[in-house]
Amino acid sequence: MKPFFRFLFLSVIIVVFSNCARTGRPEGGPKDEEAPLFVTSKPPYESINFDKKEIKLYFNEFIKLKDLNKQLIVSPPLKNPLVISPQGSASKFLNIEILDTLKKNTTYIFNFGNAVEDNNESNTLEGFKYVFSTGTYIDSLETKGSIKDAYNKETPRNVNVLLYRIDSNYNDSIIYKKKPNYVTNTSDTTLFNFTNLRKGKYFMFALKESSSDYLFDPKIDKIGFLKDTINLPQDSIVSKPIILFKETQAYKFRKAKEVSKGKILFGFNGKRTDFKVKLLSKVPEKYRSISKVEINRDTLNYWFTPIEVDSLNFIVSNNEFIDTVTVKLRKKKIDSLSISSSIKNTLHLRDTFFLTYNNPIVKIDTSKISLTDKDTIAVPFKTIVSEKENKLALLFEKKPQQKYKLKILPNAIFDIYACKNDTLKFNFRTKEIEDYGRITLNVLNPNSENLIVELLKKSNKELLVKRRFVKGNATLVFDLLRPQKYIIRAIIDKNNNNKWDTGNYLKKEAPEKIIYFPEELELRANYYLNEVFNIKN
Repeated sequence: MKPFFRFLFLSVIIVVFSNCARTGRPEGGPKDEEAPLFVTSKPPYESINFDKKEIKLYFNEFIKLKDLNKQLIVSPPLKNPLVISPQGSASKFLNIEILDTLKKNTTYIFNFGNAVEDNNESNTLEGFKYVFSTGTYIDSLETKGSIKDAYNKETPRNVNVLLYRIDSNYNDSIIYKKKPNYVTNTSDTTLFNFTNLRKGKYFMFALKESSSDYLFDPKIDKIGFLKDTINLPQDSIVSKPIILFKETQAYKFRKAKEVSKGKILFGFNGKRTDFKVKLLSKVPEKYRSISKVEINRDTLNYWFTPIEVDSLNFIVSNNEFIDTVTVKLRKKKIDSLSISSSIKNTLHLRDTFFLTYNNPIVKIDTSKISLTDKDTIAVPFKTIVSEKENKLALLFEKKPQQKYKLKILPNAIFDIYACKNDTLKFNFRTKEIEDYGRITLNVLNPNSENLIVELLKKSNKELLVKRRFVKGNATLVFDLLRPQKYIIRAIIDKNNNNKWDTGNYLKKEAPEKIIYFPEELELRANYYLNEVFNIKN
């Protein structure tokens, strides 16, 4: 054969075979918008007297698996995970290997959720499941409902919902150590649906967990539960949502360590009520210490004037616990004083100007601090040192559309280590009143509940803007608000302690109820909203 014809022949063969091997749609053809179809299985779908260790599922086209670990729910749960193949490549079938010994007379559901997609356009075979029974019939009862978060407006997705059969083995602690009889998942919604259930009485729980082991770990998991039992087949619909909450942990001292010269960190878990540290070691008369619990962290910071000793002994305690601890002192370097402003360029009219710092302040010389306006006229001010946080408030009469200069001369501020500041300058301005808006909220409280009404800024994380306490009907005015989206909620403060209280599973205590205003409020500049908030508890 001549070289040219040999080349042409080989080229044709390559093109033909490459086209035969291609699993995607031909170029120029219509877009595939149909989900793959489940065709058959061995053993068949809804087989009874099932005793196999391997299952094959067949589809009408090449499929792939996506997020299988997140999507696959096996009910009742197995001790060992299923071995499913192939993964990572397209195929017209799935092979499932069962490693566990299956329970007798039990209906099993392998729910793939939305894990099965076609290989071409990623069209999803939604809610695909394989069902079989090791007994003589397939259980067919159902129940469904919804999930709601106790504190946040947005309910988390991918929540596991568990059913425990009420029998001689059931007790309140079962959820900590034994997997449920049935499990389902809300996936990317707030709704759940159990299928193929057996007649009987059950307790229902919801868990937002990271490990998906279907066991309640109160340190990290959120839990929700129904006080009333589920009685099948009567309770096919759960009328009230399951309320998810995070329990407050019992106090437990964790550790104490020196983090820098003159600073010790005391870590603990759970309730911080009356958490205290008391020094046992003998120290010089000039020894001074300051301790503060960090906001939103289980940590108490203890600053002290450095002394030449190898260790310090403390008593750590709260209302329910007392212990002694020895802290070795080995650090050589003190954290130098660092001071910054709570704002960048604009001080909003309803805000306070704060100076924040890393070490506690023990002395301020206000004669070395000056505040002037745009006409270089001195502005009177007061300073207040926060007892809870490392910050200093600068209080003065803020005027609209004004520019301010704050100058702090050296040696104006001293910390606990006698470190002092260098020259600091902060320039900032205020805006016009017309740059802000107002929300007037008429609260209708027919049952005269103790309410905590909170105005929150809507952002990636809801931030508290203002909190008011209400005992009856009230008109609340939130003024000088920045143009943005806001959320309003009312906490039903049953025990009248002026804070929201979470629930407790073992005590069967539900969290205090929170009612959200039904709409997000979008406030524009120089705009006034009047809203009615009807508290229906």
